[in-house]
Amino acid sequence: MKHETEPKRYRTIFLSDIHLGTRGCQAELLLDFLKHNEADTIYLIGDIIDGWRLKSGWYWPQAHNDVVQKLLRQVRKGSRMLYVPGNHDEFARDFAGTVFGGVEVVNHAYHVTGDGKRLLVVHGDQFDMVVQHARWLAWLGDWAYSVALWSNIWVNRARHAMGYHYWSLSAWAKLKVKNAVNFISAYETTLAEAARRQQADGVVCGHIHHAAIREMNGILYVNTGDFVESCTAIGEHPDGRLEIIHWQLTAEQRRLAEAAAEERAQAVTKAAA
Repeated sequence: MKHETEPKRYRTIFLSDIHLGTRGCQAELLLDFLKHNEADTIYLIGDIIDGWRLKSGWYWPQAHNDVVQKLLRQVRKGSRMLYVPGNHDEFARDFAGTVFGGVEVVNHAYHVTGDGKRLLVVHGDQFDMVVQHARWLAWLGDWAYSVALWSNIWVNRARHAMGYHYWSLSAWAKLKVKNAVNFISAYETTLAEAARRQQADGVVCGHIHHAAIREMNGILYVNTGDFVESCTAIGEHPDGRLEIIHWQLTAEQRRLAEAAAEERAQAVTKAAA
């Protein structure tokens, strides 16, 4: 008989780039994450719903609806939730300053950590020159990214059949292409400087699907990553310490541990029979 463990409680959870409404969205893994993790405050930092993809074709399975309901349930249980829209859900920016179902919609926010750091919270697309000044190129890049995610599905089905854990083809390619690496580096520097101009101690953002926590010339740069390929989030502990939560690996480790425990239980039962 399985015993449900109590959810882990964080002071704050930061999530971004969920992309509900796309086939690449890891809704089932996100539901698993929300089942096992709660927080006093939850920030949804953009691209939660993919309006770009929904415009070209409707895709909204039950699991995506369950994610929305699960998030709203966290609010009903007492969590404060702030929604900072991104470029894929920019339609929500028209509602900044309003509250829906207890969720506060804001264009940006400032978060004070448990150890007193003041962090600018923003999606980050405002600092991406391609998104701001070459919209057609952003759309083309989004299409190419979708193709890479589709390839991920088949690559990982084969890896799973051979007993290997999840591996992201698109993330690997991104870090191997020199221009992509340079873009990530420039993006991180730009966001850190934006935080400095706002007299903040750091910045928490998303947008580029590359989780990170690093110090950059005295400014703390934090990127939540995504729940499409890497399945990451940022958790803040009561003392203000921040960590990257790699839920794809955590869920896989838990699945293997549960399977091993089930095998041991069956072995004990057979031995006792």
